Amino acid sequence: MKLVEKTKISAAALALLSLSALSAGFLEATPAFAKDTAQRPAVLNASAVAVADKYAADAAEQIFKEGGNAVDAAVAIAFSLAVTYPEAGNIGGGGFMTLYVNGKPYFLDYRERAPLAATRTMYLDDKGNVIEGKSLYGYDAVGVPGTVEGMWEAQKRFGKLQWKQVLAPAIKYARDGFVVDEQLAKRREAAEKDFAGKTNFDEYFGNLKEGVTFKQPDLANVLTRIANQGAKDFYDGKTADLIAASMKGHGLITKRDLQEYKAVWRQPVEAKWNGYEIITAPPPSSGGVGLVQLLKMKAMLAPQFKDVPLNSPQYIHLISEIEKRVFADRAQYLGDPDFYKVPVAQLTDDAYLAKRAAEVDPDKPSDTKSVQPGLGTSMPEKAETTHFSVVDKWGNAVSNTYTINGYFGSGVVVPGAGIVLNDEMDDFASKPGVPNMFGVVGSDANAIQPKKRPLSSMTPTILTKDGKVALVIGTPGGSRIFTSIFQVINNNYDFDMPLKDAVAAMRFHHQLLPPNTIFWEPYQPIDGELAKQVEAKGYVLKGQNFNGDIQAIRINGDTPDAVSDPRGRGVSRLIQ
Repeated sequence: MKLVEKTKISAAALALLSLSALSAGFLEATPAFAKDTAQRPAVLNASAVAVADKYAADAAEQIFKEGGNAVDAAVAIAFSLAVTYPEAGNIGGGGFMTLYVNGKPYFLDYRERAPLAATRTMYLDDKGNVIEGKSLYGYDAVGVPGTVEGMWEAQKRFGKLQWKQVLAPAIKYARDGFVVDEQLAKRREAAEKDFAGKTNFDEYFGNLKEGVTFKQPDLANVLTRIANQGAKDFYDGKTADLIAASMKGHGLITKRDLQEYKAVWRQPVEAKWNGYEIITAPPPSSGGVGLVQLLKMKAMLAPQFKDVPLNSPQYIHLISEIEKRVFADRAQYLGDPDFYKVPVAQLTDDAYLAKRAAEVDPDKPSDTKSVQPGLGTSMPEKAETTHFSVVDKWGNAVSNTYTINGYFGSGVVVPGAGIVLNDEMDDFASKPGVPNMFGVVGSDANAIQPKKRPLSSMTPTILTKDGKVALVIGTPGGSRIFTSIFQVINNNYDFDMPLKDAVAAMRFHHQLLPPNTIFWEPYQPIDGELAKQVEAKGYVLKGQNFNGDIQAIRINGDTPDAVSDPRGRGVSRLIQ
């Protein structure tokens, strides 16, 4: 899709714009995505990445040394993770990319879409009850993938290098193999139990074991075709034919679904906070709105937080009270903006948030039933996503979160292609008001509809100050995503913790339902005396096995500080 400058467009040209562009609500500069390849002076003493594994870090380093910018490196990372981080990295899924390029903010939505044959009741039995597992495993769970189209659009518009250059590292990893580490092997073993007898997962990943050099020749062929033909191969070429053939008689996706898929440039959610400009994800993400609400409400409640120690019982209580209200709004108002008018401005308005913050009870948990969506009248998603953050020496930044939903997605691998397909249809509300696997409910705004993008929590975020990048951050974690980012930002800025310590510190989560339940993590558990004091305030504590894998870069003067979460196998690196 070509974007045109608002001030230079004629009425005749406007009439020729596609309906999809109009429905997305944007007209942006740079006619025909003309690349700005002018060499700018470096403003930082190094480029930096915080990524999910060492292979992606190596790919980024190669791209930077070849003269690429942050977008080139981000695309190389995304394709590399599709090979070496197959439980979450992908070309069979979708995601969101927040960019800050040449001093301007951008947001690219390449989230999966529901197939044309999808129906509102496709996961219900004849009695109207949700069929367990149907939206999680196998062909029926798959949404139309967007990752290849998203990477193609971003690199075509902002990259400096040739397309083939940025795919070269991924092709090498797929063809020559990579050494499987312990964490990946364990995740494969766990996923295999879920997929047993339901998919062809074990045919492709049965020998993915610790210490083995794992090669993927079918995937190498797919990546080579994409390198030679661009996104066209995936959506209207041989790879599209392979995907459609794998679905025939099993799932809903057809070649027409693939041919009609388009990534969408949207206006990012922007807000001012403590002297910084927040640039984050708009709907169909619920995370950007939620993050802004959390940061602003906490700032408005500063007197209640005065002298309250980080992660003390009172701190945990106050944060949970804020989160309770954010999740109430999230369940009611958030959905795909191409199908549903999302009241972003009202939800992030200072007066509205001040009213919500005033409802917080400083002494005890508010009654869950009394916490209603604030504008009148909670959300699916598995944790197994992946995020990477990139900054180049010219001051450009990319914050990218993408997903196939569960570890190894639906468990379906495209025969002859080696592509792991997502189970993103589980992110819709299969039946509005019924909790999904995360215990979160959704409303009609997130009901299944053909071509609709499911609501997501992914929250790739960039903070700027005085027009310069200050922080690039994001994480996987399903409904925990924006609460995790919120806590790390608070640790870093409100408590002046070094970024490494801010990322490693204890994180917890509350999401309205189950009532007054606080989830803790094994890395930094709520236990002992702290647990007793939190329970004494009226909360139920519940363990969870995952609470994010933060990848963050903070700019200190002209020096980036890159940090990967100690909870994962991520790697952070400065590249001269």
